[in-house]
Amino acid sequence: MGKFYPKIEEAHRAFVDKQHLFFVATAPSSTEGHVNLSPKGVDSFRILSDTEVGYMDLIGSGNETSAHTLENGRITFMFCSFDKTPNILRFYGRGKVVLPNTPEWEKYAPQFTTYPSTRQLIVAEINLVQTSCGFGIPLFDYVGERSIHFDWAEKKGEEGLRDYVGEKNLISLDGLPTHWEQELGK
Repeated sequence: MGKFYPKIEEAHRAFVDKQHLFFVATAPSSTEGHVNLSPKGVDSFRILSDTEVGYMDLIGSGNETSAHTLENGRITFMFCSFDKTPNILRFYGRGKVVLPNTPEWEKYAPQFTTYPSTRQLIVAEINLVQTSCGFGIPLFDYVGERSIHFDWAEKKGEEGLRDYVGEKNLISLDGLPTHWEQELGK
């Protein structure tokens, strides 16, 4: 049976620190819009306080989280154990995007490892924490991180990455603007 908490406890922090993968989910306000659920890794997640979390977001082929948090802020993070101790942990809250070259970036970025292909930081105020059993989650072994993204980013270079964001990351699947649409003035 699931348990609920008003804030992030030490046991939750310890669990998160052992995970190599997490999922982030957001959705537009419209019932016709698409729910987005993305896997994330690369040691990008940080617990910033007992009610605030964030992750370093790499450039990708879409930017749904930015659009959805700009529109309504709703966000959920999920961690699940793939080792011998089953567990699922969810953080529910209100998210925001922190872009490079902003005062908030200066506040948050030092808490993350950033790369030339870091697009933004996603930061969320957590209002509910849930744990559940995870008995149905299969066992998997962690082998390591992939280098494909970083190889791709290196080939693109700084200007190519910015062009890619301008081409692929300004509008959501449902036509909602992202923070980058405002930033790049398109």
